[in-house]
Amino acid sequence: MMEEEEFEFAEDLEAILHLTPEVQLAIEQVFPSQDPLDRADFNAVEYINTLFPTEQSLANIDDVVNKIRLKIRRLDDNIRTVVRGQTNVGQDGRQALEEAQIAIQQLFGKIKDIKDKAEKSEQMVKEITRDIKQLDHAKRHLTTSITTLNHLHMLAGGVDSLEAMTRKRQYGEVANLLQGVVNVLEHFHKYMGIPQIRQLSERVKAAQSELGTQILADFEEAFPSQGSKRPGGPSNVLRDACLVANVLDPRIKQEIIKKFIRQHLSEYLVLFQENQDVAWLDKIDRRYAWIKRQLLDYEEKYGRMFPEEWCMTERIAVEFCHITRVELAKVMRTRAKEIEVKLLLFAIQRTTNFEGLLAKRFSGCTLTDAPGQKRPESPLDTTNPFLEDEPGEDVGTEKDEDLAKPRKPKAPDNPFHGLVSKCFEPHLYVYIESQDKNLGELIDRFVADFRAQGPPKAGTDEGGAVLPSCADLFVYYKKCMVQCSQLSTGEPMIALTTIFQKFLREYAWKILSGNLPKSNSNSGGLTISSLLKEKEGSEAAKFTVDELCLICSILSTAEYCLATTQQLEEKLKEKVDKVLVERINLTGEMDTFSTVISNSIQLLVQDLDAACDPALTAMSKMPWQSVEHVGDQSPYVTSIIMHIKQNVPVIRDNLASTRKYFTQFCIKFTNSFIPKFINHLFRCKPISMVGAEQLLLDTHSLKTVLLDLPSIGSQVLRKAPASYTKIVVKGMTRAEMILKVVMAPHEPPVVFVDNYIKLLADGNPETFQKILDMKGLKRSEQSSMLELFRQRLPTPPSGADGGPSLSFSTPTPEQESSRIRKLEKLIKKRL
Repeated sequence: MMEEEEFEFAEDLEAILHLTPEVQLAIEQVFPSQDPLDRADFNAVEYINTLFPTEQSLANIDDVVNKIRLKIRRLDDNIRTVVRGQTNVGQDGRQALEEAQIAIQQLFGKIKDIKDKAEKSEQMVKEITRDIKQLDHAKRHLTTSITTLNHLHMLAGGVDSLEAMTRKRQYGEVANLLQGVVNVLEHFHKYMGIPQIRQLSERVKAAQSELGTQILADFEEAFPSQGSKRPGGPSNVLRDACLVANVLDPRIKQEIIKKFIRQHLSEYLVLFQENQDVAWLDKIDRRYAWIKRQLLDYEEKYGRMFPEEWCMTERIAVEFCHITRVELAKVMRTRAKEIEVKLLLFAIQRTTNFEGLLAKRFSGCTLTDAPGQKRPESPLDTTNPFLEDEPGEDVGTEKDEDLAKPRKPKAPDNPFHGLVSKCFEPHLYVYIESQDKNLGELIDRFVADFRAQGPPKAGTDEGGAVLPSCADLFVYYKKCMVQCSQLSTGEPMIALTTIFQKFLREYAWKILSGNLPKSNSNSGGLTISSLLKEKEGSEAAKFTVDELCLICSILSTAEYCLATTQQLEEKLKEKVDKVLVERINLTGEMDTFSTVISNSIQLLVQDLDAACDPALTAMSKMPWQSVEHVGDQSPYVTSIIMHIKQNVPVIRDNLASTRKYFTQFCIKFTNSFIPKFINHLFRCKPISMVGAEQLLLDTHSLKTVLLDLPSIGSQVLRKAPASYTKIVVKGMTRAEMILKVVMAPHEPPVVFVDNYIKLLADGNPETFQKILDMKGLKRSEQSSMLELFRQRLPTPPSGADGGPSLSFSTPTPEQESSRIRKLEKLIKKRL
C-alpha cells in the first residue's frame, strides 16, 4: 500500500509539473540555467548514468547523495520564502484596485465639467460672429458685382472699338484689343443666359469672322495665286494682320501660310516640270540651288513680315521637299530604264547632303504639323565595335583596325532624313543588283590574287596572319551598309543582307576552304627499317611548313570572319526597321566559318597524327619477345618526338593570336593519338618481360612529351591547361597499367585476375583477351583465365574506355615481381 501511494503521488507530481512549450520557453528566458535538473526533458536514468559511468565511480555515491539532499533543502527553503512572501499580495491588490476606481471617478467628473464649459464658450462665439459672417457675405457679393460690371463695361467698349478698328484695318491695335476682349469674354461664360451678354458674345464672333475674311482677302490681293508679280517689299499692314491671325481661328493662320508658300513655290513647279531637261537626276543640284536662293530671298524681303514662331522659312523648305519627292518619283517612274547606279547614287548623295543642311539650319518643329508625318525617334546609344557611321565619313578609306575601336555615342538622327530621298527607295533594286555584281567581281579578284601571290610563307609576317582580302571584304560591306541605310531602312536592307550572306558563304568556301591543302600520303614507300632510323623519320610528314602556315592563316581568318560577322549582324539589326529585325540572321554564315575552323584544326591533327602512324606501325611489328635488355628509348619514340618537335612549334607560333584554337588542336591530337597508341600496344604480341619493361619506358617518355606538348620548343614555358593535362594523364596511365598487367606473372591465375581488375578496372572480356595475347598464353590457358575473369568481376562493366580513377592511385600489388620494382627505380633515376 505504501508503494502504491508513492506511485500515485509521483504521477500527480508529474501531471502538475508538466508545462506547455510556451511556458517552458518563457521560464528559460527569465531564469536561464545550465543545470540538467532544470531541463524540461530531464531523464533521471541518463542523469544517474552521467554521474556514475562506471562501477568504480560508485565509490563516491555518498557525496553525490549528500549534494542532492543539500540542493533539495535549499529548494524547499526558497519555495517556503516565496510562499510566505505571497501571503499579503491579495489584500494589497484589492486595496490598490479600490484606490484606482476612486481616481477614475474623480477624473470623469473633471472631464464632464470641461465639456460643459466648452459648449457654453462655443455658443457664445457663434452669437458674437453671426453678424460678422453676414457682413463677409455682403462684401464678397458686392466685390463680385463691381468686378463683373467693370468687365461688362470693358467688354462693351472693346467690342465697339474692335468693330471700328476692323473697318479701318488698324490691325496693330486690333491684335492687342482682340486678345483682351476674348479674355474678358471668358469671364461671362456662366452668364450667357442673359440676352445682353449673349448679344455681345455674338458681336465678338462676328468681328472675328469678318477679320478672318478681311485678312485673307488682303493676302490674296498682295500675293495673287496667278498673274501679277509679287510686291517689292513687306507690308506693315500684313505684318500686323499676322499678329491678328494668331488670335483668330487656327485655320486662318494655316490658310495664310498655305497660300503664301504655294505662291512662293509656283515658279519651281514651272521651271522643273517633268518634260524639262533640268528635271532629270543628273541636274538635281539645280533644284537645291534654286530653293537656297529662294530662302535667302524670303529672309531678305519677308523675314520680318511673319511672326518668328510661324517658322516660315522651315515651312517653305519642308513644302519644297514634299513637292520634290513627288516630282522626282514621277520622273523616275517615267524614265526608269535610264536609271544607272552611278546616277542613282549621285542623286541620293546630293539629296542626303541637302537634307543634312536642312538639319543644321532648322529644328524640324514643323514636321509634326504636316499630316502623316512623324518625327523620327532618336536611336539608343550603342557600343557595337563594328565600324562607326559618322556623317560624311569616307567609308572606303577606313582601316580594318577600326573594328576594335570603341565607338562614341551616336548623334540623334536627322529629322529631315528621307523627306526627299524616300522617293529613291523603289529604285534601289538597281543598287542592290550592282552590289551583287561588284561583290561577285570582288570575290573573283580575291581568288585570282591568292593564286597569283601564293600562300603565306613561313617565317614572314604573313605566316598565320589574317588574309588581307578578309578585311577588304568587310570594309566594303560596311560601305554598302552605310549607303543603303541612308537610302532606306526597310526591305532594301533585307535584300542587301541576303547579298551579304551569299558572298560570306562564297568567301568561306572559295577563299578559305577552297585553299586548304589536300592531305596526301607520302609515307607509303617507307620500310620498317627506315622508320627505325631517326634521321629518316621526318620523311613521314605530309604537309610542308608553308602548308602548315597556310592552314593556320586560314584558321585565323575564319575566326576573324566569325567574330566580325556577328558584329555585322548586330549592326544590321540597328540599321533596319524594328519590325524587320527578326529577318536579319547570319547564324548560318557564322556556322560556316566555324566549320572552316574545325576543318583546319582537323587537318593539322590528321597531319601530325599521320606522321606518327609509321612509327606506331614499326612499334607493333618489332620482335618484343626477343628483347634482351632495357636500354634507352626506342627509335620509334624518337621518330614520334621528332615529328612533334617539327610541327607543333610551327603551329603554335602561327596560332599565337588564337591561343584557344591551339589548345583545341592539342586536345584533339591527344584524343586521337593516345587511343591509337594503345591499339598498337595490343598488337605487340607476344611480349617478353624485358620487352614489356622497354615498352613501359617508351610509354613514360611519350607521356612526358605529351604533357609538355603545348610549350614544346618554346622559350617561354607555360603551364598546360588543366583539361589537357587530365586527358594525357588519364590516357597514358591506362597504357602504363596495361603494360604493368602484362609484366605481372599469370601464376597463380586468381592473383593475376585480381591484379588486372585493380589496375585497369576494365570489365570488357575483349580487353582481357588482348592482354592474354600480349603475354603469349595458349588458347587452353586463355579459356580458363577468361572464365575465372568473368567470375571475379565485382560489378558489371563500367564503361567503354575502362579508364577508372583508381588506376591512377592504386599502388603496385605485393605479388608484382621484383623486376617491375627495378624498372620503376630506373625510370625515377632517369627523370
